[in-house]
Amino acid sequence: MPLDVCQLPLVGGHPALDLVNTLERGGSSPHDFLPDSSALLRWSARVGVVTDDEADQVGRAWRDEPATAHAGLVAVRDIREGFYLVMLAAITDADGRTAGDPVAAGAALVALHQRWSGAAARARFVLDSSRVRLAYGTVPAMLVPDRVAEAALDVMLTADLTRVRRCPVLEGGCGWLFLDQSRNGSRRWCRMADCGNVVKARRLTERRRAARAPNA
Repeated sequence: MPLDVCQLPLVGGHPALDLVNTLERGGSSPHDFLPDSSALLRWSARVGVVTDDEADQVGRAWRDEPATAHAGLVAVRDIREGFYLVMLAAITDADGRTAGDPVAAGAALVALHQRWSGAAARARFVLDSSRVRLAYGTVPAMLVPDRVAEAALDVMLTADLTRVRRCPVLEGGCGWLFLDQSRNGSRRWCRMADCGNVVKARRLTERRRAARAPNA
């Protein structure tokens, strides 16, 4: 049985990257950990996209207007896919090659800009201590997708995209995205305790089999 979204490991290092990892893209039938608006709201509270009080407000708004709940889910899924395409195009291997499609990434950037523009139109300026900031999520029904759009923008504009990694699928990894925050930029696996150890154990088994083969 697949994990509940609240059991899903948070390895991305940023909510926008953890959002990408809520969809398992491998295999013939990808599993979506955000099947409905209820799962989306629980995930949003868990990763800090919304506070508990805000989650209550969103929950009430979505219960009163189910159509807005569905619209919020669709918007977040669209942001998730567009952001994924952009990140794939930004990630390069040791030879400078990328697994992404620059054309698809360009189209995704246009769509993401449209999503962010809508979120910004609903935002407001807030004087916070010694600075003015743009507060997203003033409309409860659209609070979650607006905050998710803000999170995606934050990564694209402020993160060092050369530090975004993909758990290496070709080497047995899961394909999840994460921000490599190690000092020397050498992190390769989403979690060493998961994919890293599994692949190492598999390789050890293969080496032992190969060593026994001549004697057999």
